[in-house]
Amino acid sequence: GGREEGGEKGAAEARPRKVIEDPYETAAKTASGVVASGAGKTGGLYMPPYKLAQMMSGVDDKASAQYQRMTWEALKKAINGLVNKVNVSNIKAIVVDLLKQNVIRGRALLVRSLMKAQGASPNFSRIYAALLAVINTKMPEIGELLVKRAVNQFNRAYRRHDKVVCNGVVKLIAALVNQQLVHELLALQLCILLLETPTDDSVETVVTFVTECGAALAEVSPQALNSIFERLRSILHEGAIDKRVQYMIEGLYAVRKSNFADYPAVLPELDLVEAEDQITHEVSLDEQLDLEETLDYFTFDPDFEANEAAYVRVRREILGDDSDSESGDDDDDDDDDDD
Repeated sequence: GGREEGGEKGAAEARPRKVIEDPYETAAKTASGVVASGAGKTGGLYMPPYKLAQMMSGVDDKASAQYQRMTWEALKKAINGLVNKVNVSNIKAIVVDLLKQNVIRGRALLVRSLMKAQGASPNFSRIYAALLAVINTKMPEIGELLVKRAVNQFNRAYRRHDKVVCNGVVKLIAALVNQQLVHELLALQLCILLLETPTDDSVETVVTFVTECGAALAEVSPQALNSIFERLRSILHEGAIDKRVQYMIEGLYAVRKSNFADYPAVLPELDLVEAEDQITHEVSLDEQLDLEETLDYFTFDPDFEANEAAYVRVRREILGDDSDSESGDDDDDDDDDDD
């Protein structure tokens, strides 16, 4: 097959190259030396924040693609820096700092950043969900995008029998159920799917999931929770699964008996949103989801300045008028975190 590939490659190179404004492509080309690193794009290059700020101040035309790309890179850095810093004690301050950034323009950047951080540290799912819960009350399109992508990630991992990703993403979905970001029907669908033809892995995933969001389900949908436990009971009696997983089911029954005392739906310090203010998204496992992947990449915006000004108005409405004066200081703090 090596010869054919060579032939295709030759044909591909004979065609004129299309210019694709995709930072990942640029990064790959820069890394492989196809594009000189000084080609004017910050695709694959590490750009210290002060250097980026210098370059931005040197651009006169604020509506130019060059300037917009720089602000996009700066936005990405700021969002990643804030998401990577968030913890229980600073979450309120981080939410404010995130809202100072144009998270409407960068909504996919925020969603990707949260999902990447959650994938690396599934045990922090509750913190990322609490952060999203606050932003979702102001900008539900951000919450909806993350919910859709989380469901898509679960579906893909389930089809590939990727247990690690499955167990990680159900922790995220459980935390979204706990914060009422997603309707509990999704939780029920997920358990039904996993227990339809039970395997050691699928039962283990359900135990992980119900441990995390059982308290919330007991409150909003006790019948649904009962039906999940009935199914687990019959799986236990069938005895077809591994002893280790049988013990896990028994452990889950004990957790339920204690009314999920050690697994409250929302910790008091992460309970940042009034229930009636929350906007709950209804997404089902089997629907076609628009993941809006074009939002992940830089695109030129002909109305850039008007949109930036519109976001300033949104930000003032949410944070008050004094949100302007502080945002300049934040950029300096972030320098230290990039090292």
